[in-house]
This record gives sequence, C-alpha cells and structure tokens, in this order.
Amino acid sequence: MRHVFKVGVLVFAVAVVATVVAIGCASAPLKTEASTSGIRAAEEVGAANVPQASLHLQLAKEELARAKSLAANDQAEKADSMLMRAEADAELAVALSREDVEKTEAKAAVERVRKLRQDNK
Repeated sequence: MRHVFKVGVLVFAVAVVATVVAIGCASAPLKTEASTSGIRAAEEVGAANVPQASLHLQLAKEELARAKSLAANDQAEKADSMLMRAEADAELAVALSREDVEKTEAKAAVERVRKLRQDNK
C-alpha cells in the first residue's frame, strides 16, 4: 500500500512540474499594435509617394511579416527585435514623408516671396 502511495505522489509531482514548465514556456502573444499602427500612419501621410519613405515603409511591412513568422516558430526574442525594427522603420517613413511635405511647402513659400519681390520692383 505504501508503494502505491509513493507512485501516486510521484505521478502527481511529475504532473505538477510538467504543468509549471508548460505554463512558464508558453510564449506571450506577439504585440504588433505599435508597428501596425506605425505602418498605417506612414501610409496615411503618403509615404508611398516619397522614395526614401516608401523604402522604409516597405521594410517595416517586411519586418512585421518576418516577426510574425519568427513568433510562429517559437523565436519570441527575435520576433520582438524584428517588431522594434518594423516600428522604427515605420516611424522613419512618417518622418521622411513629413519632411518632404515641409520642403515642398518651404519651396513654395520662397517662390511666393521671390514673386512678391519682383512685383514690388
């Protein structure tokens, strides 16, 4: 009877350890919200129409897809790193797009000033 009790306790202990290991090794879901919203923002500000911004937008999309693939293959650390890269490239695409718009507006303002100067001569 004592032997059966020891085997039962041993089986229970193994089950508890296996459960704890399974819970501890379970990967957290991949958090793609920041990179997805960054990509969406870049698209909304017209990054596809600015060559340098378009490049970084495409990189961000590819890195997001790669992060999802890595996460599916249980490579969470690499997936998180790839997500950070995707977010950074999306933010850069937004900044480059805004810079292009601001340059265009500045050139137009300079041209208006030149025209006004010529008209006042």
